Amino acid sequence: MLELLAPARNADIAIDAVMAGADAVYIGGPGHGARQSAANSVAEIARVVAVAHRFNVKVYVTVNTIVYDAELSVVERLIWELYRIGVDALIVQDMGVLRMNLPPIDLHASTQCDIRDAARARFLRDVGFSRVVLARELSIDEIAAINREVPDVELEAFCHGALCVSYSGDCRASALTTGRSANRGECAQICRLPFDLVDSRGEVIVSDTHLLSLRDLNRLPDVAAMAAAGVTSFKIEGRLKDASYVRNTVAAYNDALRRVASPDNPRSSWGVADAGFIPDLDRSFNRGFTSYFANPGRVTKGMAALRSPKWVGAETGVVTSVNGKTVTLRLADGVSLANGDGLTFFDRRGKLTGFRVNTTTGNRITSMAPVRGLETGMKVYRNFYKEFEDTVKAAVSQRTMWVDMTLRHISRSGMLVIDAVDEGGHRVSGTAVLSDACAARSPQFDTRRRVLAKTGDTIYRLRNLDDRAGDLFIPASVLTDLRRRVLTLLDSAARATYKYRYRLPENHQAVLPGDGILTIHDNVANSLAERFYRDHGVNEMARAVEVDTPSAGEDVVVMTTRYCIRRELGMCLKKTPVHRGPLYLKAPGLCFRLDFDCKRCGMNVVKINKRVFYNKC
Repeated sequence: MLELLAPARNADIAIDAVMAGADAVYIGGPGHGARQSAANSVAEIARVVAVAHRFNVKVYVTVNTIVYDAELSVVERLIWELYRIGVDALIVQDMGVLRMNLPPIDLHASTQCDIRDAARARFLRDVGFSRVVLARELSIDEIAAINREVPDVELEAFCHGALCVSYSGDCRASALTTGRSANRGECAQICRLPFDLVDSRGEVIVSDTHLLSLRDLNRLPDVAAMAAAGVTSFKIEGRLKDASYVRNTVAAYNDALRRVASPDNPRSSWGVADAGFIPDLDRSFNRGFTSYFANPGRVTKGMAALRSPKWVGAETGVVTSVNGKTVTLRLADGVSLANGDGLTFFDRRGKLTGFRVNTTTGNRITSMAPVRGLETGMKVYRNFYKEFEDTVKAAVSQRTMWVDMTLRHISRSGMLVIDAVDEGGHRVSGTAVLSDACAARSPQFDTRRRVLAKTGDTIYRLRNLDDRAGDLFIPASVLTDLRRRVLTLLDSAARATYKYRYRLPENHQAVLPGDGILTIHDNVANSLAERFYRDHGVNEMARAVEVDTPSAGEDVVVMTTRYCIRRELGMCLKKTPVHRGPLYLKAPGLCFRLDFDCKRCGMNVVKINKRVFYNKC
């Protein structure tokens, strides 16, 4: 089956995503999710469950931070609370969870588990995970290879949204420079800062550039190929995004997956979603798009948003004059502006600046105040589309399910019966007594269909009616009451028969791939995680940097990336042998060494000791 998995910062956005076409939503609980600022109460999540499950939409909760020993009992209690309200699965990073006293809730291995190959996926399946969330860096061919080797685990892959430059779960840059750990949901986004690129002699190669800030992922054109490769769940990143962003991206990918789905590979939820607007991914926040490593043969440059980590927007025109609050533009072909649009430009220093259009007439706009730094000849971009935003906000997304009804009359008892079946296969029957049955003076089929089709503000829409009541006259009030009761019975039947998937058994003979030695890259932060790994063949392990900080003089790999700065800047040593020596990233108070692994075509970002810091940076 195919699943479109949407992010939700809160319950209202989760419900918006369901109505826009999501097959599943993922949301943070009260704590221990990898987005600390996107927490929700258990009661709010229960509200999402009640709406989502009627469409067979799954609700997953992120419990995907590393956990400290003092928090283990708190996390265990939280998991039980989530199980009791009907959450479908937990998204987990810390293997200590598997040594807790758990309910039989389904488990998904978070992308924070750094799942890059079949061996890792197989191990996680063997210890009880039904699904693995793959590293964003994997190509479609690599995903297909994992699917071939481990066909009995579901593969979830990101299709859209922000990219971490490091393999997820393998980044310590924020933790070791600010004390705010990404593996604890507190990432300070060191990768979005501007850096100077410096050579071994201290000479600046590139200055004040966002060298680690990646563009946003967009694999809308690759959805069919991803499905063919074995991807079960198509995940949109964005648990910090607003409702407009989520509705727009969900609507776009819902349309794409609808075209890919087939009787042999259907969507996992029920109902038809009408977003109420035409989606346009270019009109929601993005740093420019990349398909990343989906097709490595096409990878050259253009993965990074070098000029700014913010939403620059689409090129709109060139400034031809500036007179106080009035700006005249030479607009790009096909571009028209609206009052309230947001525009941006790069000033002389290369800094992104934005302003709002107050009024516009043709190619002439006025702002609320004079725009500092805007000059003739500068390019202007648009990063806020007022008319589109208004359309999305005003649109009423609706999701409906078809229902088929059979209307029959049992003359012997005078009983009127409606048998109903909905899209999920739930079957119910409702009855009413006709005290004075008599023949109608005119055909009743069309009239009865009109009455039964008035499903109002319910989620149901009448598809087929098998009317076997002949020429019997049935008062509209009787049909209306019976229809209402039957639809209520369908709701009750769906709740009573909802199918959960439960946690897989743990194979205690499974051995963790590798040499039996765990390093700081494995994020072991508590005694239960230690016990889990020792149970599965680990003989030696280092503790996570969050609980055992490296010494000040120790070089530490803080990012492991498939992205390569040399390749991005056209300095790949395989093609252009320049700046062969070590390279460094420098920013105020920060200095990292770049170690290039040309064999695997990747890069390590290393936090270096203070002596080298002062000598090189």
